[in-house]
Amino acid sequence: MSTEQRTPVIAGNWKMFRTIAETEVFFERFLPLVEGVSHCEVVIAPPFPSLRRAVELCSGTGIEISAQNVFWEQEGAWTGEVSPAMLLDAGCKLTLIGHSERRRHFAETDETVNRRVRAALQAGLRPIVCVGESLEQREAGQTETVLRRQLTGGLAGLTERPFSPIMIAYEPVWAIGTGRTATPEIARQAHAFIRGAAGELISPRAAEALRILYGGSVKPDNIGPLMAERDIDGALVGGGSLDPDSFASIVRYR
Repeated sequence: MSTEQRTPVIAGNWKMFRTIAETEVFFERFLPLVEGVSHCEVVIAPPFPSLRRAVELCSGTGIEISAQNVFWEQEGAWTGEVSPAMLLDAGCKLTLIGHSERRRHFAETDETVNRRVRAALQAGLRPIVCVGESLEQREAGQTETVLRRQLTGGLAGLTERPFSPIMIAYEPVWAIGTGRTATPEIARQAHAFIRGAAGELISPRAAEALRILYGGSVKPDNIGPLMAERDIDGALVGGGSLDPDSFASIVRYR
């Protein structure tokens, strides 16, 4: 599959922002700004309490709603967790897994990422699996080692068919919320490495079809150069997705 055949994806991760009322205000402004967009898929990941309302507001628009996390059990004594079935019941079709903030603040590991990925796939959710290195790891020349470890652990046991719904988000931790952004060339190199590693882990055909998103201080003024690079198939936008005008500009990058 060529680059042109991989439909770009622009995804917004709201993190722990936006109440239900604020979600309604956002979409009232945002939806008219992206009406008619067909060059990319648009995904938004609100906090859990706003998922159902976001699904309702986006009904018929083509915009898909994602969760920010998912647990690997279907039900049980797991206080504070949310199962795949609960996300499906809310209308979600996707979920983020392994975001750097989950790894850093909530002890997410490659093993638990893998358990979440498998549970999401089994339920019919499309995972957006996040990988990326810290500043210390990059400066130590460990970027490829870290990415290979995260991919090997997070995708362990998957074969080509179950792997196909997965997207990967490369989020250099040193560029998240810092105002620093990887240059398009740095991002392209990391994405090319991820695609090559996926080819070794799964299959070359699966790797060619894999959509790899860039996440790390994406803004209206840098989305164009990033999307012009081969192997960059979209973006996972954090703070830039909270403002409807800003996020609409990112979605309309071309």
